[in-house]
Amino acid sequence: MPENGPTNSQVAVSFYEPPKDLERFFTTFYCVEINPEDGVSVTDSLQPEWANLRIFAGARPESLIEGSAALSGADVVVTGPSSQPLRFTIGPTRFWGIGFLPLGWATFVGKSADGFANGIYDAREESALEHFAALADALLRPEMSEKRQLAAISAFFRDETPRFGKEDPRIQTIHSVLLEPELPHVSEMAVRCDLNQRTLERLCRKHFGFSPKILLRRQRFMRSVADFILDPSMGWIGAIDSLYFDQSHFVRDCQDFLGMSPSEYSSMDHPVITGFMRERMRVHGSAVQTLDHPE
Repeated sequence: MPENGPTNSQVAVSFYEPPKDLERFFTTFYCVEINPEDGVSVTDSLQPEWANLRIFAGARPESLIEGSAALSGADVVVTGPSSQPLRFTIGPTRFWGIGFLPLGWATFVGKSADGFANGIYDAREESALEHFAALADALLRPEMSEKRQLAAISAFFRDETPRFGKEDPRIQTIHSVLLEPELPHVSEMAVRCDLNQRTLERLCRKHFGFSPKILLRRQRFMRSVADFILDPSMGWIGAIDSLYFDQSHFVRDCQDFLGMSPSEYSSMDHPVITGFMRERMRVHGSAVQTLDHPE
């Protein structure tokens, strides 16, 4: 059964937990309807996250991650793991989103994640992703109810799409350690994972998209952003993670991960993502993908 509720007058979202046999691969499955108040378009940005597959029925997004090629007009969109915001503009639409945990990326894409990091791809045009077009074609059939679409997603990943290689248990170990809130250094992360730092570096880039240092910084930053979005009354000072040395340290990370200062970010309108994060927290217990546990 879905856990859902309207996030605001423009956005409604239903979250579905993956079935037990698939939950180690995915964050959530989610169905979103966007109906802008002006009936034309809405603009917002997504914070850094794990990889996603999104399948659109209705308007298709114009999307951009700084430093990568923009994408527009695609109905089957894959974003790699990101350390930059994804800015998008979209009109009235309905779409399914599927969030890949690092083990999910390794299993269902099978390509090194750092080659897709901070990128946006039309799955119909990208050879490593084109097998997802079959799922899109099934979901986009007009006779498909939401319940049948959800069943089709589970069946696709359970029975129909290829799986690449054997599951590497080190991915889950690294992911679990990465979520520990009091983990300031890569050297300590390597010890906790029982890996030497060179191996940890290689595995993180291959399966998570970034170096261990960037991943730790992103975790620290996203804990702060999630706290602020969920309770703006605390202000940025109250939301800053305990591992930050001082406010200027946090401001530098904000520039690196969002491309702007904290005050600039908080002054922007976020018609989609704010309600989405609050509803995700209410339903799923985690406001953003990067804070989801690997099991």
